[in-house]
Amino acid sequence: MKFAIFGNSHQTKKCDRIAKLFDTLDKKGDNYAIERKFYDFLMKMGIEQAKKAEIIENDDFEADMVISYGGDGTLLKTACKVGSKGYPIIGVNAGRLGFLTTTSSENIEAIIESIHCDNFNIEERSIIEVTTESGSLKNYPYALNEIAIMKHDSSSMITIETTLNDCETIVYQADGLIVAAPSGSTGYSLSVGGPIIAPEAHVMVLTPIAPHSLNVRPFVVNDKTEVKIKVHSRSHNFLIAIDGRNESFEEGTTLTIRKASYKQRIVRIKDDNFIKNLREKMMWGVDARE
Repeated sequence: MKFAIFGNSHQTKKCDRIAKLFDTLDKKGDNYAIERKFYDFLMKMGIEQAKKAEIIENDDFEADMVISYGGDGTLLKTACKVGSKGYPIIGVNAGRLGFLTTTSSENIEAIIESIHCDNFNIEERSIIEVTTESGSLKNYPYALNEIAIMKHDSSSMITIETTLNDCETIVYQADGLIVAAPSGSTGYSLSVGGPIIAPEAHVMVLTPIAPHSLNVRPFVVNDKTEVKIKVHSRSHNFLIAIDGRNESFEEGTTLTIRKASYKQRIVRIKDDNFIKNLREKMMWGVDARE
């Protein structure tokens, strides 16, 4: 089996666990390729096992599975690299919360064993994409978590005209608006009051950021909905963040957000599930009196 490995180059205190990953793959007779930036980090940290790996110089690579070693941010970056190739991603958490990642770095031997024993499920996660009328985006336009429209600086709030399926227009006066896929419902959207959505749900959620009106609430729509957005700002510009990849646009630019034509495949071990993650990582539904 061949693995493509992408990682976080800031986990210097957990290099022993990274070494365990390569030891486990070697014992199983697996082949692996490592992203160039992560490879250079491993060499700097003295992880000798990585020397036998192929080097991934760009997005053109092949693998049976992809390993994302880091936190949720690393997994989002890995998803960009995988794109529409369809390779399943194993999210190994070496960060803090790690909600998107599906296993701890402490359990790396067990998860590789589970992969070889076919003791896993693959979840297909919806992706959303953003386009403009000019097609002028510089960043990768697809998001596993969310696409956020935000004011450019500390200036006054922005006005966000939001049209759903070319029908009714909702006008938000706020610091911004988040359009989140189900996977992103436990991210930025949740932190500003959005609902938790099961990852298999066929929906998107529109969550305003610090809205001017108290009667404005998050809005869940069918994922077949086409969302068109036009922003008005006193600074005459605004920011768009696609899974954290920021880009500036001029006022009046029309953005169109819709579900992408492909899905991201996430590996989950069979005894793991979304509700278990909620309870363990967010203490969701846990009685503190117990």
